[in-house]
Amino acid sequence: MKKENTNNGYLFPKRYTNYIFILLFLLYMFDYIDRMVITSMFPVIERDLGISHTQSGMLVSAVYWAIVLLTFPVSLMVDRWSRTKTIGIMAIIWSLATALCALTGNYVQLFMARALIGAGEAGYAPGGSAFISGLYPIEKRSRMMGLWNASIPVGTAIGHFLGGFIAVSLGWKHAFGIVALPGLIIAILFLFMKDYKTVDLAFINK
Repeated sequence: MKKENTNNGYLFPKRYTNYIFILLFLLYMFDYIDRMVITSMFPVIERDLGISHTQSGMLVSAVYWAIVLLTFPVSLMVDRWSRTKTIGIMAIIWSLATALCALTGNYVQLFMARALIGAGEAGYAPGGSAFISGLYPIEKRSRMMGLWNASIPVGTAIGHFLGGFIAVSLGWKHAFGIVALPGLIIAILFLFMKDYKTVDLAFINK
């Protein structure tokens, strides 16, 4: 029996669709805040841990190498299991890993925590873009995708600022704990969000 689309091309009622989009935007923003908060704190971290500029750079690379290695398998999980639960679990992992950076006592521990951030973030870009593609009718998808991607420079800018500001005010370890909390809250909200299967999209634009 054909499933009738009663939401004018939207996957869910428009108000709920926009609620999901706001959370997707904020989560992507905190993805980049958590990823980039470390960069403005390098001078303090290098002094406290006695590491070189090269080692500092590897703390950024650790995130991206984990993303490269895990994006494909995690993306399969997003499509074949549950978008909302996968996104929620990924965000919980990277948020807790960010908080874990505050508890590290040496370079190796900090490097491993940063790699765990990348592992958590690996599937969010493909998962989030797939979710937005399903949420909106065809004529709105490009616009909403562009708006969603605007969260990347916003999060990057905020991460650079907050890292330096909090490091000077409270210490660099506090910065990780503070920026991790909002993403963790949003991640938990995703675990209770309505989901859909890929096959459900067949009727959306009918």
